[in-house]
Amino acid sequence: MGSKVLLVAIKLGVFDALAGGSLTGESIRQRLGLHPRAIPDFPDALVALGMLEREGDGPAARYANTAETARFLVRGAEHYVGGALEMFNDRLFRFWGDLEEALRTGEPQNETKHTGAPMFEELYREPARLEQFMAAMSGISRSNFEALAERFDFGPYGTLCDVGGAAADLSCAVAARHPHLRCVSFDLPVVEPIARAAIARRGLADRVTTVAGDFFRDPLPRADVITMGMILHDWNLEKKKALIRAVYDALPAGGAFIAVENLIDDQRRQNAFGLLMSLNMLVEFGDAFDFTGADFRSWCSEAGFRRFEVLPLAQASAAVAYK
Repeated sequence: MGSKVLLVAIKLGVFDALAGGSLTGESIRQRLGLHPRAIPDFPDALVALGMLEREGDGPAARYANTAETARFLVRGAEHYVGGALEMFNDRLFRFWGDLEEALRTGEPQNETKHTGAPMFEELYREPARLEQFMAAMSGISRSNFEALAERFDFGPYGTLCDVGGAAADLSCAVAARHPHLRCVSFDLPVVEPIARAAIARRGLADRVTTVAGDFFRDPLPRADVITMGMILHDWNLEKKKALIRAVYDALPAGGAFIAVENLIDDQRRQNAFGLLMSLNMLVEFGDAFDFTGADFRSWCSEAGFRRFEVLPLAQASAAVAYK
């Protein structure tokens, strides 16, 4: 119940309405077009959940964003992560209602359950749905990519290719922090215009470019560093290993492969988010799954990589394999 209250608050624009300052419950109701019955329960529930602050009691009470919701849940803010939560509300919440069926059958419970089409084909078929997905991935990943740019030593390398680069957030984060690097964002042709526009907005078109292709059909662009941000977990074991082999072939000796993922701890006891995300891969794909750092090392060793490390990021981790 608490999850849905938060997701709907984001969808309705509660935090956006409060971006300019505090409001009474009645003002919130009028701005959002809510029924009178919604007040005061809806904003008070958000107060109790720690998502809003309230000064005073009764009809004259005024509601305001917390420091965290002002930073992360106001549309247009630099650190907005609500895109992912909007997608959770519009798509994933109802699919998770069929978790029991997913656990019993091993079959995806998303749009493909009704159409039979592959998940990404369905997701990319409608421009609005694609834009929402790209925004969701950007919001949930940006802080991890910025942390990667700070914590990994890119000094010895000259080129980077981000495979499955979406809106080029990883390439732009690294290029902004390391002016000597030339970066390429590699993704499907339908994604390329979104990436180009994002690169132009950041003023990095001189050092970040795009290449269109399918990473299961086309050779990966060669680079000193090849990255994948939340890509490997989308696939089954056979395809994970195929992608790792493709990366190994595209890297020079001394090159590095970096997979940014919500790595599950090796003992599979502590990282609840990583485990829940792996269940989400079951709901979305059936045979896809998240994994541990030990799993990554094993698969990369099989492909020929010889040295490994794991770097903690903002929430996710960077699993690194060196050729």
